[in-house]
Amino acid sequence: MVGGFITKYDFEKPNDRRALELMNAAAVGVFKELPDLVLGYGISDEYSFIFHKDCNLFERRAAKLITTVATTFTSHYIHLWPTYFADKPPLTPPMPSFDGRAVMYPSAQNLRDYMSWRQVDCHINNLYNTTFWTLIQRGGMEAATAEQRLSGTVSADKNEILFKEFGINYNNEDDLFKKGSVVFRNRKPH
Repeated sequence: MVGGFITKYDFEKPNDRRALELMNAAAVGVFKELPDLVLGYGISDEYSFIFHKDCNLFERRAAKLITTVATTFTSHYIHLWPTYFADKPPLTPPMPSFDGRAVMYPSAQNLRDYMSWRQVDCHINNLYNTTFWTLIQRGGMEAATAEQRLSGTVSADKNEILFKEFGINYNNEDDLFKKGSVVFRNRKPH
């Protein structure tokens, strides 16, 4: 999503629950329109969608699948915006937009590994962002100073900063922020 959009509508940092719930609702909308989807995984301003291995939609042409998913997701996001951000002004440019890419994994194990990596990436990014924004919002630091303070730190260091300096136990943060969101379709066996 375009950074100017996030700034313009003043999303909460490090996590804006309404924005994440809107992303999830847009993903559900995509699922309703594309029955070959079996799983969606969302973190921050990104969503990964997985088509059933036997999907033949658009003859599996990557460009068609990518553009259809990205535009359908963007359409639902824009349509649902007032439901989640009724207190914000109507959408005007820069408008939200989402891009896409397609990857064909050779095996279910490769796909599983990718999804596991995405969840680890979610945790790493969220721990950094939670610590960074806590240093700014509650610690009074400038962004450059907070970034410098976190340079070279590992997860244990960030957890210690949060707990010792601000009384925040990262383990108690919402799973939506730490682990991301999953949308899935139950398929009946043939």
